[in-house]
Amino acid sequence: MAFCSSSDIFTWLQNLPPVTQWKTNSMSMCICRTSPLPSLNLSVVINDQSQTLTFFIIANLNMPIILWSSKPFKVSTKSSNLLDEQTISNLLINLIEVILCYDSNKSNQSFVKISTSYFISTIKDIFNFVFLTLAFLICIYEAPTNLRSSCLNILKNNLITCRMREASKSLMKLLGSNLEEQWMRSLNLAITNWIIELQATHHSLKTPSPLFSYAISTYGLWKVQLYCPLIAMDIEHSSNPLSDEKLQFSLNYHQLEGVIQFNYRVILQEKYINLMVNTDNIRYNIVRIINEKLMVEQGVGAEEKHFPSRIFLQLTPTIQTNILSVSVSKSSNNPQREIEIEKNLEAAFDPPNTFLGLKAAVAETTTTSLKPWKFEQSVIGYSVNLNWFLHDSIDGREVFSSKPSKISLLNPRAWFKDRYSSAYRPFTRHGGVIFAGDEYGQHVNWKIDKSAIGSTMEWEIRGWIWVTYWPNKYRTFYNETRKLEFRELLNVEIV
Repeated sequence: MAFCSSSDIFTWLQNLPPVTQWKTNSMSMCICRTSPLPSLNLSVVINDQSQTLTFFIIANLNMPIILWSSKPFKVSTKSSNLLDEQTISNLLINLIEVILCYDSNKSNQSFVKISTSYFISTIKDIFNFVFLTLAFLICIYEAPTNLRSSCLNILKNNLITCRMREASKSLMKLLGSNLEEQWMRSLNLAITNWIIELQATHHSLKTPSPLFSYAISTYGLWKVQLYCPLIAMDIEHSSNPLSDEKLQFSLNYHQLEGVIQFNYRVILQEKYINLMVNTDNIRYNIVRIINEKLMVEQGVGAEEKHFPSRIFLQLTPTIQTNILSVSVSKSSNNPQREIEIEKNLEAAFDPPNTFLGLKAAVAETTTTSLKPWKFEQSVIGYSVNLNWFLHDSIDGREVFSSKPSKISLLNPRAWFKDRYSSAYRPFTRHGGVIFAGDEYGQHVNWKIDKSAIGSTMEWEIRGWIWVTYWPNKYRTFYNETRKLEFRELLNVEIV
C-alpha cells in the first residue's frame, strides 16, 4: 500500500485542463491506494447545465461509494485555469467548514473568514494539509473497513511530515485562536474514535501519538501551544483495569489543551549580554470533545475527568559556545503547615441499672493547611528546569506519584471531591490551571558572550505534563495518572 504518485492535490487542481478538453464529465486522481485495489480518489465533476464544479471523495471499490461531496462552484470564465484564485479560496473555506462541523459542540462553531493576502505564498501547502485532514476524517467516519485502516495510516504518515507540520502552523495563524481550538477538537474527536477502534481490535497495539504542538518566537515573547487527546497519553500507573464502561467513556472523550508563554529581554552589559526569561502564563485545561448531552447519556458526566498534577519544563540553549553562566531564583518556600490538635474528654454516670455505670468519650481534631501547588527551579549544566507539583492537602503527598487510599476516596470532604466547585479548589472552575507571572515571575538569567551580538540563538523547550484522575462525584475506587512529552525550538535575536 502507498500514497498515490501525485500527493500534491493543489497542483493537480491548478493544472486541470479547460472543460472543453475533458473527454468525460469528470476528472479523478488517487489520494491513497491499497495495492492493487481499493483506493481513495478525489473526483471533480462538471454539471453541463449549471456550469458548476463539484468535488467528491470516493471509495473506488467494485461499486464506487461517494464518501463526501463539496458545494458546487461556478466555472471561472475570466481565468485561463479551470479554477481561479477566488474559487480555490472558496473551496479551501468549504473544506475548513466541513472539518469544523465534525466538532460535536455545534453551538460553539464560528464563522470562517480568512484573509487571502496572508496565505497566497503558502496556499499550496495549506490547501494540501487541509484536504488531507478532511480525507483523514472522512476515512475514520465513512470509509469501508477494508479501506479505512490502511488509508488512515497512509494519511497520518503524510500529515506528520515536516512540510505538512509547517503548513499546519501557517493554517493555525490563518484561522486564529478560537477556530484553532474548534479545529483541534474536531480532529481529536476523530482520533479518539480511531484509537478506541484500534484498542478494541488490537489490545496490545500502541496507539498513534496525535500530539499537535507548535512554537512562536517573536520579539520579547516565546509561546508554545499544544493539544492531545487524553486517550493517547501514556499511562504512568493505574489502580486496576477500568471495567466501568460509562466512566471510561467520560475519561476518553477529553483532550489536553496547553499554552506556555515566556517573556524575555536581551540586555547588553559592558562585558556580556543578559538574556532574562520569566514566566508570563502557563495554562493547561482538560476539555471535553463531545457535547454535554452525550457525555451524560453515555458517560458519567463531564466533571469526571483528569486534572493536571505536575508540569515540568526544561529550557536549554542548543548551541552553548557563547553561554557563560545561568542563574535562577530560589524555589518557592515550603508550603505552610498549620496543625491544630484539640482533645476533649467527656464522662458521665449512667443510671444504676446499667452494666458499667460509667460512660466516657474522647475526641481529637487535626487541622492541616497546605498550599496545593509548589514551584521549584533547578539547573543542570546550562539547562533550567521549572517544576510545578500538586500536593494532596490532607497528607502533603505529591499527587502525580501517589495513589489515594480507599478511605480518602470515600471521604466526601477530601480536596479532590467537588474539585471544580469547592471554594478551596486548586483548579479553575473548568478544571484547568493557570500559573501567571505575578506568582512565578522571578526570572531565569543566561549570561552570553558579546561575540553573539548580531546572531540568532536557539533554545529548546522540552515539557512533560502529568494528568491524574481521582473520582470527583462518581462512586468508584479507580484512579490513574497519564503523561505527555513534547519538544519545540525557540529563537532569540541577539541585537
